Amino acid sequence: MVRKEGHNLCIDDIKEIINKKPDILIVGTGYYGLMKVPEELIEHIKSSGIKQIIVKKTGDACNEYNKLCKKKNIVAAFHLTC
Repeated sequence: MVRKEGHNLCIDDIKEIINKKPDILIVGTGYYGLMKVPEELIEHIKSSGIKQIIVKKTGDACNEYNKLCKKKNIVAAFHLTC
């Protein structure tokens, strides 16, 4: 998938995830954490019925996903660079 903006998460990047209605969405912001997740997007995600959004550097986000994935309805989106 080609992203609209390389370092900013936008609604088009995660539209399919939002439609799946997970309880938790984990977002990995890249190795150095350079991808931004705008507060307006976080609010939109929460208002769509997703109970919790966790935003961390991708390595930490992967660890968090591995801890939670067997217990919860969870989806993750990882930015793999930056």
